[in-house]
Amino acid sequence: MAISVFDLFKIGIGPSSSHTVGPMRAAALFLGTLRERRLLERVQRVEVRLYGSLSATGIGHGSDTAVVMGLMGDWPDQIDPAQIAPRIAALRDSGQLLLDGNLPVAFDWARDMLLLDENLPYHPNAMTLTAFAADGSELSSGTYYSVGGGFVVDAEQAATGQLDQDHTQLPYDFSSGDELLRLCKEHGLRVSELMMANEKAWRSEAEIRSGLMRLWQAMRDCVEQGLAHEGILPGGLNVKRRAAKLHRSLQEMSKPNVIGSTLSGMEWVNLFALAVN
Repeated sequence: MAISVFDLFKIGIGPSSSHTVGPMRAAALFLGTLRERRLLERVQRVEVRLYGSLSATGIGHGSDTAVVMGLMGDWPDQIDPAQIAPRIAALRDSGQLLLDGNLPVAFDWARDMLLLDENLPYHPNAMTLTAFAADGSELSSGTYYSVGGGFVVDAEQAATGQLDQDHTQLPYDFSSGDELLRLCKEHGLRVSELMMANEKAWRSEAEIRSGLMRLWQAMRDCVEQGLAHEGILPGGLNVKRRAAKLHRSLQEMSKPNVIGSTLSGMEWVNLFALAVN
């Protein structure tokens, strides 16, 4: 199973890996294509077309905003979420999108952010990005599919049906839990040791441990943010934040050990889920 822990666990803005993280990555990839083809300086307008599920539920999941932030050069694991709202507000006021963070191009939200009631062939989470020159001619266009978990494929890759193009040879390849346990027993390894050996097919142990600590810190930060803020969640659906209130109620319980109760224990699990979302 040639998949890394850093593919399974991705740092990114919420609320959805397929509707938020994936679209931002797709837009950033499109921006990279423009950069590689030396077209950035010629772009005067960008059009975004969201299809299928991205169109139907994208507003509530922030798909439109995520695409715009990707076009501005941001990646979901590097962006400061607190900066999104003011930057989007500035774009709407000015009618200019800062392509790659510093190149102003015209962007009319009603004209250039199109939510279309149609599906593309390979996946319901589809989007097409098109860059235009000053004379209105098309400079470049790309169609991308956000296939879940933050993974993104372009139209060419989707047409092949081979979504996984990582052919890294792992020292201990497995495709089921039974195979994993058999390999551990056969080679005298703990699960953690076997997985570390596999991860080292992609990067050094120092990079792996540093990356894991970054993931853990991101999880801790999400929980702390969830417990510190109240009010309404962003996205326009008027969903109330509940983690802070639930946390206070659990702390105020008179039982000496709230985890000692199965019900209370589940409430703490629920609290974690609410806090990270």
